[in-house]
Amino acid sequence: MSHSIIQNAFQALAGNDPDRISAIFTEDAEWLSPPGNATAVALEAPSHMVGRKAIVRFFAEDFPRLFVRDVAVTFHGTHTDGERVTTEATMAATLADGGHYSNDYCFVFELRDELIHRVREYVDTARGHRMIFGEPPR
Repeated sequence: MSHSIIQNAFQALAGNDPDRISAIFTEDAEWLSPPGNATAVALEAPSHMVGRKAIVRFFAEDFPRLFVRDVAVTFHGTHTDGERVTTEATMAATLADGGHYSNDYCFVFELRDELIHRVREYVDTARGHRMIFGEPPR
């Protein structure tokens, strides 16, 4: 069941629909990404989002300004341990400048009442910077 919650979550996030995104998070949800990651830098967005509204705004409004089309997530493995789900995935997309983005991620989801309460995102930040900015991070 936890696995299907996560798959549904990725479909909602990729669809950029604020109502669908809102429906998968607790009101006090948090999303923690690596500080200085290329997506946050490019969009001038925080790497630690707090609250459902902030997360919804990011995925419905900000995310599609950088990842403009062909957003696809390929799952490589999922491990469930009660209310915690760890997922390995590759996200690919076309960037606003027409470039191709592809990076590997590991997400740790903490669920509460079948909703996502906290996400910790791990990603190759140097690779992300090269694809988005064409240079290594400073």
